[in-house]
Amino acid sequence: MNLFDVYPLYDVTPVSAKGVVVTDEKGEEYLDFYGGHAVISIGHSHPHYVSRLKDQLDQIGFYSNAVQNPLQAALATKLGNLSACGDYNLFLCNSGAEANENALKMASFQTGKSRIIAFHNSFHGRTSAAVAATDNPAINAPINQLQQVTFLALNDLAAFKREVDKGDVCAVILEAIQGVGGLDEPTTEFYKNIARLCKQNHVVLIADEVQSGFGRSGRFFGFQHHDIQPDIISIAKGMGNGFPVGGILIHEHIKARYGMLGTTFGGNHLACVATLAVLEVIERENLIENAAALGNYFIEKAKEIPQVKRVKGRGLMLGLEFDFEVAELRKGLIYNQHLFTGGAKDKHVLRVLPALNITKEHLDMFFDALKKELYKA
Repeated sequence: MNLFDVYPLYDVTPVSAKGVVVTDEKGEEYLDFYGGHAVISIGHSHPHYVSRLKDQLDQIGFYSNAVQNPLQAALATKLGNLSACGDYNLFLCNSGAEANENALKMASFQTGKSRIIAFHNSFHGRTSAAVAATDNPAINAPINQLQQVTFLALNDLAAFKREVDKGDVCAVILEAIQGVGGLDEPTTEFYKNIARLCKQNHVVLIADEVQSGFGRSGRFFGFQHHDIQPDIISIAKGMGNGFPVGGILIHEHIKARYGMLGTTFGGNHLACVATLAVLEVIERENLIENAAALGNYFIEKAKEIPQVKRVKGRGLMLGLEFDFEVAELRKGLIYNQHLFTGGAKDKHVLRVLPALNITKEHLDMFFDALKKELYKA
Protein backbone atom coordinates (compact mmCIF):
# COMPACT_ATOMS: atom_id res chain seq x y z
CA MET A 1 0.00 0.00 0.00
CA ASN A 2 1.18 3.54 -0.82
CA LEU A 3 0.33 6.80 0.86
CA PHE A 4 -2.42 8.91 -0.70
CA ASP A 5 -0.30 11.55 -2.42
CA VAL A 6 -1.70 14.97 -1.47
CA TYR A 7 1.36 16.73 -0.01
CA PRO A 8 4.36 18.08 -1.93
CA LEU A 9 7.26 17.18 0.37
CA TYR A 10 10.69 18.70 0.92
CA ASP A 11 13.50 16.15 0.89
CA VAL A 12 14.14 16.36 4.64
CA THR A 13 13.42 13.61 7.19
CA PRO A 14 13.45 14.88 10.79
CA VAL A 15 14.28 12.22 13.38
CA SER A 16 14.83 14.31 16.54
CA ALA A 17 14.36 17.84 17.81
CA LYS A 18 15.29 19.93 20.83
CA GLY A 19 14.27 23.50 21.49
CA VAL A 20 14.31 25.27 18.12
CA VAL A 21 16.65 22.80 16.41
CA VAL A 22 15.45 19.88 14.28
CA THR A 23 17.89 17.11 13.28
CA ASP A 24 17.42 14.96 10.19
CA GLU A 25 18.38 11.35 9.50
CA LYS A 26 21.80 12.45 8.19
CA GLY A 27 22.62 14.33 11.39
CA GLU A 28 22.09 17.74 9.77
CA GLU A 29 20.59 20.42 12.02
CA TYR A 30 17.88 22.90 11.00
CA LEU A 31 16.73 26.05 12.77
CA ASP A 32 12.95 25.74 13.12
CA PHE A 33 11.16 29.03 12.49
CA TYR A 34 7.91 27.39 11.41
CA GLY A 35 7.07 24.96 14.21
CA GLY A 36 5.07 22.66 11.97
CA HIS A 37 2.35 25.24 11.16
CA ALA A 38 2.61 27.19 14.47
CA VAL A 39 2.15 24.03 16.55
CA ILE A 40 5.42 24.05 18.52
CA SER A 41 4.78 26.79 21.07
CA ILE A 42 7.24 25.89 23.87
CA GLY A 43 10.01 24.33 21.77
CA HIS A 44 10.61 20.72 20.81
CA SER A 45 11.02 18.20 23.63
CA HIS A 46 10.69 20.72 26.42
CA PRO A 47 11.74 18.77 29.55
CA HIS A 48 8.67 19.73 31.60
CA TYR A 49 6.35 18.75 28.75
CA VAL A 50 8.11 15.42 28.20
CA SER A 51 8.09 14.62 31.92
CA ARG A 52 4.38 15.40 32.29
CA LEU A 53 3.41 13.17 29.36
CA LYS A 54 5.61 10.29 30.50
CA ASP A 55 4.18 10.45 34.02
CA GLN A 56 0.63 10.42 32.66
CA LEU A 57 1.35 7.43 30.42
CA ASP A 58 2.44 5.51 33.51
CA GLN A 59 -1.06 6.10 34.93
CA ILE A 60 -3.73 6.21 32.19
CA GLY A 61 -3.47 7.51 28.65
CA PHE A 62 -7.07 7.37 27.52
CA TYR A 63 -10.62 6.74 28.52
CA SER A 64 -13.81 8.05 26.97
CA ASN A 65 -15.93 11.02 28.00
CA ALA A 66 -18.49 8.64 29.48
CA VAL A 67 -16.61 8.87 32.81
CA GLN A 68 -15.15 11.57 35.03
CA ASN A 69 -11.79 13.06 34.03
CA PRO A 70 -10.58 15.61 36.62
CA LEU A 71 -7.80 16.72 34.25
CA GLN A 72 -10.44 18.41 32.06
CA ALA A 73 -11.65 20.56 34.96
CA ALA A 74 -8.06 21.38 35.93
CA LEU A 75 -7.35 22.42 32.35
CA ALA A 76 -10.47 24.59 32.15
CA THR A 77 -9.50 26.39 35.36
CA LYS A 78 -5.89 26.93 34.32
CA LEU A 79 -6.86 28.11 30.85
CA GLY A 80 -9.51 30.46 32.19
CA ASN A 81 -7.11 32.05 34.66
CA LEU A 82 -4.14 32.44 32.33
CA SER A 83 -6.18 33.71 29.38
CA ALA A 84 -8.45 35.98 31.49
CA CYS A 85 -11.42 34.18 29.91
CA GLY A 86 -12.90 32.69 33.07
CA ASP A 87 -16.43 33.58 31.97
CA TYR A 88 -16.28 31.00 29.18
CA ASN A 89 -16.89 27.24 29.28
CA LEU A 90 -14.54 24.78 27.59
CA PHE A 91 -15.36 21.99 25.13
CA LEU A 92 -12.37 19.90 24.08
CA CYS A 93 -11.87 18.23 20.71
CA ASN A 94 -8.89 17.26 18.55
CA SER A 95 -8.02 19.90 15.95
CA GLY A 96 -8.60 23.42 14.71
CA ALA A 97 -10.94 22.28 11.97
CA GLU A 98 -13.03 20.34 14.47
CA ALA A 99 -13.03 23.34 16.82
CA ASN A 100 -14.37 25.63 14.09
CA GLU A 101 -16.86 22.99 12.96
CA ASN A 102 -18.27 22.80 16.49
CA ALA A 103 -18.22 26.59 16.87
CA LEU A 104 -20.32 27.02 13.72
CA LYS A 105 -22.68 24.27 14.84
CA MET A 106 -23.11 25.95 18.23
CA ALA A 107 -23.89 29.26 16.51
CA SER A 108 -26.59 27.63 14.43
CA PHE A 109 -28.07 25.90 17.49
CA GLN A 110 -28.07 29.23 19.33
CA THR A 111 -29.69 31.35 16.60
CA GLY A 112 -31.76 28.87 14.63
CA LYS A 113 -30.18 30.31 11.46
CA SER A 114 -27.68 28.94 8.95
CA ARG A 115 -25.87 31.66 6.98
CA ILE A 116 -22.21 32.35 7.82
CA ILE A 117 -20.15 35.47 7.15
CA ALA A 118 -16.45 34.83 6.57
CA PHE A 119 -13.68 36.88 4.96
CA HIS A 120 -11.52 36.77 1.88
CA ASN A 121 -8.22 34.92 2.40
CA SER A 122 -9.62 33.16 5.46
CA PHE A 123 -8.64 29.64 6.47
CA HIS A 124 -10.70 27.76 9.07
CA GLY A 125 -10.02 24.08 8.33
CA ARG A 126 -10.88 21.27 5.94
CA THR A 127 -14.01 19.73 7.45
CA SER A 128 -17.48 20.43 6.06
CA ALA A 129 -18.58 23.81 7.49
CA ALA A 130 -15.03 24.92 8.33
CA VAL A 131 -13.82 24.47 4.77
CA ALA A 132 -16.97 26.09 3.41
CA ALA A 133 -15.98 29.18 5.43
CA THR A 134 -12.44 28.98 4.02
CA ASP A 135 -11.74 31.22 1.04
CA ASN A 136 -10.11 28.63 -1.20
CA PRO A 137 -12.25 27.11 -4.00
CA ALA A 138 -9.55 24.52 -4.70
CA ILE A 139 -10.29 22.67 -1.45
CA ASN A 140 -14.08 23.19 -1.43
CA ALA A 141 -15.82 20.11 -2.83
CA PRO A 142 -19.35 20.43 -4.23
CA ILE A 143 -20.78 19.00 -1.01
CA ASN A 144 -19.13 21.78 1.02
CA GLN A 145 -20.68 24.41 -1.21
CA LEU A 146 -24.12 23.47 0.13
CA GLN A 147 -23.22 25.61 3.16
CA GLN A 148 -24.54 29.18 3.08
CA VAL A 149 -21.38 31.31 3.33
CA THR A 150 -20.90 34.93 2.29
CA PHE A 151 -17.30 36.14 1.90
CA LEU A 152 -16.53 39.80 2.52
CA ALA A 153 -13.42 41.93 2.24
CA LEU A 154 -11.58 42.33 5.53
CA ASN A 155 -12.18 45.76 7.10
CA ASP A 156 -15.11 46.66 4.82
CA LEU A 157 -17.58 47.67 7.52
CA ALA A 158 -20.28 48.96 5.15
CA ALA A 159 -20.46 45.60 3.34
CA PHE A 160 -20.55 43.78 6.65
CA LYS A 161 -23.43 45.90 7.95
CA ARG A 162 -25.44 45.33 4.76
CA GLU A 163 -25.16 41.56 5.16
CA VAL A 164 -25.90 41.43 8.89
CA ASP A 165 -28.93 43.68 8.46
CA LYS A 166 -30.57 41.01 6.27
CA GLY A 167 -31.38 39.10 9.46
CA ASP A 168 -30.48 35.56 8.38
CA VAL A 169 -26.87 35.33 9.64
CA CYS A 170 -26.10 32.84 12.41
CA ALA A 171 -22.36 33.44 12.75
CA VAL A 172 -19.40 35.58 11.82
CA ILE A 173 -16.05 33.80 11.92
CA LEU A 174 -12.89 35.90 11.94
CA GLU A 175 -9.17 35.32 12.47
CA ALA A 176 -7.38 37.93 14.58
CA ILE A 177 -4.44 37.44 12.20
CA GLN A 178 -4.96 35.57 8.94
CA GLY A 179 -2.33 32.84 9.16
CA VAL A 180 -2.61 30.89 5.91
CA GLY A 181 -3.98 33.93 4.07
CA GLY A 182 -0.85 36.00 4.56
CA LEU A 183 -0.88 37.72 8.01
CA ASP A 184 -3.49 40.42 7.33
CA GLU A 185 -5.47 41.68 10.33
CA PRO A 186 -8.80 43.33 11.06
CA THR A 187 -8.38 46.86 12.37
CA THR A 188 -9.48 47.58 15.93
CA GLU A 189 -12.27 49.80 14.61
CA PHE A 190 -13.51 47.02 12.34
CA TYR A 191 -13.36 44.32 15.03
CA LYS A 192 -15.13 46.52 17.59
CA ASN A 193 -17.90 47.41 15.14
CA ILE A 194 -18.33 43.77 14.14
CA ALA A 195 -18.73 42.85 17.80
CA ARG A 196 -21.28 45.65 18.29
CA LEU A 197 -23.31 44.73 15.21
CA CYS A 198 -23.27 41.03 16.09
CA LYS A 199 -24.65 41.79 19.54
CA GLN A 200 -27.35 44.07 18.14
CA ASN A 201 -28.44 41.51 15.56
CA HIS A 202 -28.15 38.35 17.74
CA VAL A 203 -25.34 36.96 15.58
CA VAL A 204 -22.70 34.72 17.16
CA LEU A 205 -19.18 36.14 16.84
CA ILE A 206 -16.56 33.38 16.54
CA ALA A 207 -12.93 34.34 17.09
CA ASP A 208 -10.74 31.83 15.25
CA GLU A 209 -7.64 31.75 17.47
CA VAL A 210 -6.44 28.38 16.21
CA GLN A 211 -3.14 29.85 15.05
CA SER A 212 -3.00 33.21 16.86
CA GLY A 213 -3.94 31.89 20.31
CA PHE A 214 -1.86 30.64 23.24
CA GLY A 215 0.40 33.68 23.33
CA ARG A 216 1.59 33.71 19.75
CA SER A 217 0.46 37.28 19.03
CA GLY A 218 1.97 38.75 22.21
CA ARG A 219 -1.35 38.49 24.06
CA PHE A 220 -2.95 35.21 25.09
CA PHE A 221 -5.51 35.64 22.31
CA GLY A 222 -5.18 37.86 19.27
CA PHE A 223 -8.61 39.44 19.72
CA GLN A 224 -7.40 40.84 23.06
CA HIS A 225 -5.39 43.44 21.14
CA HIS A 226 -8.76 44.95 20.16
CA ASP A 227 -10.59 44.87 23.52
CA ILE A 228 -13.62 42.91 22.33
CA GLN A 229 -15.43 39.83 23.65
CA PRO A 230 -16.36 37.08 21.16
CA ASP A 231 -19.18 34.64 21.86
CA ILE A 232 -17.04 31.61 20.96
CA ILE A 233 -13.25 31.21 20.69
CA SER A 234 -11.74 28.33 18.72
CA ILE A 235 -8.32 27.01 19.75
CA ALA A 236 -5.84 24.31 18.69
CA LYS A 237 -2.30 24.23 17.19
CA GLY A 238 0.04 25.60 19.89
CA MET A 239 -2.07 24.38 22.80
CA GLY A 240 -0.69 20.83 22.64
CA ASN A 241 2.87 21.53 21.38
CA GLY A 242 2.48 18.67 18.90
CA PHE A 243 -0.09 16.52 20.68
CA PRO A 244 -3.40 16.79 18.76
CA VAL A 245 -5.68 19.03 20.85
CA GLY A 246 -8.43 21.47 19.97
CA GLY A 247 -11.31 23.15 21.67
CA ILE A 248 -13.84 25.94 21.84
CA LEU A 249 -14.40 28.43 24.62
CA ILE A 250 -18.12 29.18 24.77
CA HIS A 251 -19.30 32.29 26.59
CA GLU A 252 -21.51 31.47 29.55
CA HIS A 253 -24.52 33.23 28.00
CA ILE A 254 -24.70 30.30 25.53
CA LYS A 255 -26.24 27.35 27.35
CA ALA A 256 -25.33 23.70 26.87
CA ARG A 257 -27.66 20.74 26.55
CA TYR A 258 -26.85 17.05 26.41
CA GLY A 259 -26.16 15.69 22.95
CA MET A 260 -25.32 19.08 21.45
CA LEU A 261 -21.64 18.24 20.92
CA GLY A 262 -19.61 15.08 21.29
CA THR A 263 -16.19 13.56 20.71
CA THR A 264 -14.43 10.24 21.17
CA PHE A 265 -10.83 11.36 21.62
CA GLY A 266 -11.30 15.00 22.64
CA GLY A 267 -10.17 15.88 26.15
CA ASN A 268 -8.44 12.57 26.76
CA HIS A 269 -5.94 12.29 29.60
CA LEU A 270 -2.82 12.77 27.48
CA ALA A 271 -4.32 15.72 25.60
CA CYS A 272 -5.21 17.46 28.86
CA VAL A 273 -1.77 16.89 30.36
CA ALA A 274 -0.04 18.09 27.17
CA THR A 275 -2.06 21.32 27.27
CA LEU A 276 -1.56 21.80 31.01
CA ALA A 277 2.19 21.39 30.49
CA VAL A 278 2.14 24.03 27.74
CA LEU A 279 0.22 26.46 29.94
CA GLU A 280 2.57 25.85 32.86
CA VAL A 281 5.63 26.57 30.71
CA ILE A 282 4.02 29.66 29.17
CA GLU A 283 3.31 31.00 32.65
CA ARG A 284 6.61 30.06 34.32
CA GLU A 285 8.83 31.29 31.49
CA ASN A 286 6.81 34.45 30.68
CA LEU A 287 6.48 33.37 27.06
CA ILE A 288 3.66 35.73 26.15
CA GLU A 289 5.81 38.69 27.16
CA ASN A 290 8.74 37.12 25.30
CA ALA A 291 6.67 36.78 22.13
CA ALA A 292 5.67 40.45 22.29
CA ALA A 293 9.21 41.70 22.94
CA LEU A 294 10.91 39.53 20.34
CA GLY A 295 8.22 40.33 17.80
CA ASN A 296 9.18 43.99 18.13
CA TYR A 297 12.86 43.07 17.84
CA PHE A 298 12.11 41.03 14.70
CA ILE A 299 10.29 43.94 13.08
CA GLU A 300 13.23 46.28 13.72
CA LYS A 301 15.73 43.76 12.32
CA ALA A 302 13.58 43.24 9.22
CA LYS A 303 13.81 46.96 8.44
CA GLU A 304 17.52 46.42 7.71
CA ILE A 305 16.71 44.26 4.67
CA PRO A 306 15.87 46.35 1.57
CA GLN A 307 14.01 43.50 -0.16
CA VAL A 308 11.42 43.34 2.65
CA LYS A 309 8.51 45.59 1.64
CA ARG A 310 6.79 45.31 5.03
CA VAL A 311 6.39 43.09 8.06
CA LYS A 312 2.89 41.80 8.80
CA GLY A 313 1.43 40.29 11.96
CA ARG A 314 2.20 40.58 15.67
CA GLY A 315 4.32 38.89 18.32
CA LEU A 316 5.81 35.73 16.87
CA MET A 317 3.14 35.32 14.20
CA LEU A 318 4.86 37.27 11.45
CA GLY A 319 5.13 37.57 7.70
CA LEU A 320 7.85 39.13 5.58
CA GLU A 321 6.37 40.54 2.38
CA PHE A 322 8.66 40.70 -0.66
CA ASP A 323 8.08 42.06 -4.15
CA PHE A 324 8.70 38.56 -5.55
CA GLU A 325 7.16 35.14 -4.91
CA VAL A 326 8.97 33.40 -2.05
CA ALA A 327 8.71 29.71 -3.02
CA GLU A 328 12.31 29.54 -4.28
CA LEU A 329 13.52 31.57 -1.30
CA ARG A 330 11.88 29.09 1.08
CA LYS A 331 13.47 26.20 -0.76
CA GLY A 332 16.88 27.84 -0.60
CA LEU A 333 16.49 28.57 3.10
CA ILE A 334 15.79 24.89 3.77
CA TYR A 335 18.43 23.30 1.55
CA ASN A 336 21.19 25.93 1.69
CA GLN A 337 20.73 27.60 5.08
CA HIS A 338 19.00 24.79 7.01
CA LEU A 339 16.20 27.09 8.11
CA PHE A 340 12.50 26.13 8.21
CA THR A 341 9.97 28.85 7.33
CA GLY A 342 6.43 28.85 5.94
CA GLY A 343 4.53 30.09 2.93
CA ALA A 344 1.05 31.60 2.61
CA LYS A 345 -1.80 32.00 0.15
CA ASP A 346 -0.19 35.35 -0.65
CA LYS A 347 2.80 33.98 -2.53
CA HIS A 348 4.88 37.06 -1.70
CA VAL A 349 4.78 36.42 2.06
CA LEU A 350 7.33 34.35 4.00
CA ARG A 351 5.62 33.13 7.18
CA VAL A 352 7.60 33.03 10.44
CA LEU A 353 6.16 31.05 13.38
CA PRO A 354 8.93 30.06 15.81
CA ALA A 355 8.52 28.69 19.33
CA LEU A 356 7.60 31.35 21.88
CA ASN A 357 10.76 30.71 23.92
CA ILE A 358 13.27 31.69 21.24
CA THR A 359 15.93 34.26 22.06
CA LYS A 360 17.39 37.32 20.34
CA GLU A 361 20.33 35.12 19.38
CA HIS A 362 17.97 32.82 17.49
CA LEU A 363 16.47 35.81 15.68
CA ASP A 364 19.94 37.03 14.76
CA MET A 365 20.68 33.58 13.35
CA PHE A 366 17.46 33.74 11.34
CA PHE A 367 18.36 37.08 9.77
CA ASP A 368 21.94 35.99 9.08
CA ALA A 369 20.60 32.97 7.18
CA LEU A 370 18.03 35.06 5.33
CA LYS A 371 20.64 37.59 4.24
CA LYS A 372 22.99 34.83 3.08
CA GLU A 373 20.25 33.34 0.91
CA LEU A 374 19.13 36.70 -0.48
CA TYR A 375 22.66 37.90 -1.27
CA LYS A 376 24.30 34.64 -2.38
CA ALA A 377 26.36 34.85 -5.55
